[in-house]
Amino acid sequence: MNEIRGLFSGGRWSPGVGVAEVRNPYTDDVVGTVAHANAEQALEAVRRLGAARSELTAYDRGDILAATAELLHRERAEVSATICQESGLAIADARREVDRATTQLRYYAEESKRITGETIRTDVTSARQRRLAITTREPIGVVCAVTPFNRPLNQVVTKVAPAIAAGNRVVVKPSEKTPLSAIRFVDALLRSGLPADLIALVCGEPGEVVNALLRSGQVDMLTFTGSTRVGRLLAASAGMIRQTYELGDSGALVVLADADLPAAVAAATAGAFATSGQSCRGVKRIIAHADIADEFAAALTAAAAKLVVGDPADPATDIGTLIDTDAAREVDDRVARAVAAGARVLSGARRVGAQYWPTVLDDVPRDADLVRLETFGPIAPVIRVTGFPEAVEVVNDTPYGLQAGIFTNNLDHAHRAAELFDVGAVVLNGGPQFESPNIPFGGVKDSGLGREGARYAIEEMTRVKTLVL
Repeated sequence: MNEIRGLFSGGRWSPGVGVAEVRNPYTDDVVGTVAHANAEQALEAVRRLGAARSELTAYDRGDILAATAELLHRERAEVSATICQESGLAIADARREVDRATTQLRYYAEESKRITGETIRTDVTSARQRRLAITTREPIGVVCAVTPFNRPLNQVVTKVAPAIAAGNRVVVKPSEKTPLSAIRFVDALLRSGLPADLIALVCGEPGEVVNALLRSGQVDMLTFTGSTRVGRLLAASAGMIRQTYELGDSGALVVLADADLPAAVAAATAGAFATSGQSCRGVKRIIAHADIADEFAAALTAAAAKLVVGDPADPATDIGTLIDTDAAREVDDRVARAVAAGARVLSGARRVGAQYWPTVLDDVPRDADLVRLETFGPIAPVIRVTGFPEAVEVVNDTPYGLQAGIFTNNLDHAHRAAELFDVGAVVLNGGPQFESPNIPFGGVKDSGLGREGARYAIEEMTRVKTLVL
């Protein structure tokens, strides 16, 4: 890519009104330069998209998505390097992200051929009307996908793949902090045969660009992943269009007295520290029964001590950086406030620039900002409880409700957790970080609205039309 990219409009890469540098959070080196659009250019991009029409069949759409998956797989090394350089994620995390993206694309390629309706008889009232209604699902139109910095490739794929599978046109607004992965992905779609007039990409100042897109009158659906604060602002201004929001979590992992402790420790380690703790469905709170809390916390501390913090480009590194120094500083401040309120540091609590060491804390107050808010960092805070009822109370004592995990061998507790945890998904004997492309993903309360994941996302991105015979 010799040209400066960042604005794809009207079927071609175009210059913006300015450019922005993308810096590596670990080295502070410039790793890319991106064209930034203003409001007028964003409006023009979505207007052109709104005027386009897709003639692709379900077979065509599946073929394009499958070809894109194979292209990303072949270019895995280069794509992983891009993710690592712009986000500071460890290269091992970046490689897993590319693998997730290719898996999603392959699955959506199949799902694009399974969009069906139903037949309904109407002779169900005293009028005895012998008609047959047939429903179909048709594309909703133009989907505006606004994505965050964490998982900079996978978050884009999660929104763009179902939009294309459903036959929509899509405009992508990636995070200004990690736009390079989104640019690579759009380029891969185009090289795989996606007609150039069916997709747009606009980089720029978030408020200016997103507001321009939403007020254009051309957007039929907004799908957003980001903070609750921004989500609420968008929901207030988006108007009468379809909307889905994934707004994060303070994800709970409950470990009861009868739990398989080695398995629980492994899930807590992976859920709290992978992707430097910057995952909306990661482990943000560990609610441990007092009878096993000492043993659990000691084992978790030992597991955290084995993780390597270092150069994200080094394959031996487990934890790279956070997205920037300000983010690491915020994590450090929350840890300090939790300690001042009575929490005990068992490991970590160390910051250098944008890096934060894997941190285990015990006796964390349940009302500390560290656990009440969504903390994006490699933190494993342990909250002690005396039994299952108190664990349920702590799980639900938060404005969020995305996913939760529980480790127990008590079938009654497992069933009751599924009923009582106020979240979108409960994972039995696993962490809240569990994911699969074919299951619904989304939360309740401030964790968002609507569902992502295969046919659930496609349903969100289509509308039902009825033909009465």
